[in-house]
Amino acid sequence: MIGIKKILAGMLIVFMAIQFIRPARNENGQAFSADAPNNFDIPENILTILKRSCFDCHSNNTRYPWYAHIQPIGWLVAKDIKDGKAKLNFGELGDLSPRRKATKLQEMKNRIKDGTMPLPGYIFLHRDARLSKADTELILEWIEDVDRIGKVLLKL
Repeated sequence: MIGIKKILAGMLIVFMAIQFIRPARNENGQAFSADAPNNFDIPENILTILKRSCFDCHSNNTRYPWYAHIQPIGWLVAKDIKDGKAKLNFGELGDLSPRRKATKLQEMKNRIKDGTMPLPGYIFLHRDARLSKADTELILEWIEDVDRIGKVLLKL
């Protein structure tokens, strides 16, 4: 019995200690010239959907839920954000070449169509991030329009 109490006390001390080892926050609160809304004509209704369902992991400004302040969960959240931004960062989309932008939007389209984005685990914890059929259709139509305009501009 004393051994179990010592183990539990040790685990509690370790748990409390790791609360002081926090990952960097993905928050800058500023808009930059490379931000997607500054580089694409994004209708307000689509921008609202993207902010709700995509921007937490794919931009330079994350809205952190309460549980992200508890370690080691915060570390996992930070890793997901880092991985998401490596794939697509709406905050840096404007810095890419026209072809690279088109590629990123095509990848986004494919992930939305096959249902792998937003991530199922994210949707489980953030029910409002779920894309309805109407949301999906709006985003896919917008990507098609941007792609069509981009192809025309590349030919000029």
